[in-house]
Amino acid sequence: MPGISLIARQEIAMAGISPEEPSTIIQFTHTSNSQMYSILRRTAAKCSHISHVYSIGRSTEGRDLLVIEFTNNPGQHELLEPEIKLVGNMHGNEVLGRQLLIYLAQYLCSEYILGNHRIQSIINTTRIHILASMNPDGYEVAASEGHLLNGWTNGRTNAQNIDLNRNFPDLTTIYYRNRRSRHYRIDHIPIPDSYWSEKVAPETYAVMKWTRSLPFVQSASLHGGELVVTYPFDFSRHPLEERMFSPTPDERIFKQLARTYADAHATMSNNDTERCGAGFYRTRGILNGAQWYSFAGGMPDFNYLHTNCLEITVELGCDKFPSEVELYPEWKRNKEALLSFLESVHRGLKGKVTDPDGNGIKGATISVKGMRKDITTGEHILPCLFIVPCHAAVSWCISGISQTSGSVSPPQWTIKIPSSHRRGRLVMDGLTSNPTDALRGVSVAGAITLKSAVPK
Repeated sequence: MPGISLIARQEIAMAGISPEEPSTIIQFTHTSNSQMYSILRRTAAKCSHISHVYSIGRSTEGRDLLVIEFTNNPGQHELLEPEIKLVGNMHGNEVLGRQLLIYLAQYLCSEYILGNHRIQSIINTTRIHILASMNPDGYEVAASEGHLLNGWTNGRTNAQNIDLNRNFPDLTTIYYRNRRSRHYRIDHIPIPDSYWSEKVAPETYAVMKWTRSLPFVQSASLHGGELVVTYPFDFSRHPLEERMFSPTPDERIFKQLARTYADAHATMSNNDTERCGAGFYRTRGILNGAQWYSFAGGMPDFNYLHTNCLEITVELGCDKFPSEVELYPEWKRNKEALLSFLESVHRGLKGKVTDPDGNGIKGATISVKGMRKDITTGEHILPCLFIVPCHAAVSWCISGISQTSGSVSPPQWTIKIPSSHRRGRLVMDGLTSNPTDALRGVSVAGAITLKSAVPK
């Protein structure tokens, strides 16, 4: 449509989407790396009371891996405040996620200032970390070709020709090897020494350090090429099976997270067989990763097996490098999904492990009967334990919710205190739930049975 302005073309493209007058003004264009850095820094300066930027490292070619953070006390972890991260542009030619996260940063800042109660609530109760581009070098290659000429793979890898989503330690194989052992736990599986003998990209190393340095509870990695949300495991439990359902012990929780994003997206979960991602309409836009296709060394599997963090992969659409006219419509399709995902980090119980004097204990592990994955405390924090609603016919499940009686059954907790502490206790300090949940108004501390165990 030559001669028509970008704004006019965006308005034409938006004709089929329900109108909403945005109070935040964002320029929906592609941004170069230098423009991205400038926008993020200006946004943090504009909202310095709730935001700041920091670098987690540099790419192969020396570009900053710049993160923008939003919270009511930027730069500080606060007790019982969950930490969540969003990562875009892991594959340099998958550009839409990068742009959406740049827009999200501007939106959060502006709407907070404008008094949007929902945004203020999210930021005041959550610590949000946004890495808009994990692969700025790959983006340079893709952007030099532009959306019309960029192929399916040009710019996908980093400057060392490494696919970053195949470059993380393969802990899933270690898990499969040991999963039948009765006492084998799947939390915080160590990185094998052999991993370091391979080529580890600086971008991968930076994200690994970042993931280990903060008590992230939840994460989403934004990709492109399909329209679906996938979740671990991404590596098949049978090495010769390319498409095999390979669930984690937290299958129900991961499905709930994936469903949160897909259902809030404008089209991802609908049953239109003509849409992008039509192959996933039977599962309403979500799928176990290995059931789609299997690969080792992925970032979500690493997050799950090495830390407390649960990460999903969001495939945003068939066009990896959409034209500028599509950027505003894509923002409208994904905005509610992004916000809903941020809010979902509060679903569950949260608490702390303390010594008799009330001081937090770092490195304590909390086990729940019926779950094989422990939670390990960081500096003064126990990350959120998700509550998965039971089916109506089940009296109680690992979350301790009884849907039949409307009461709370006591799950069995075990605390293993590091040998440097002789005693400890679990304090449940908060509960967030849907108003219709049976847990509404229940004293959580009174519903928990504790067992302490000190390693000999």
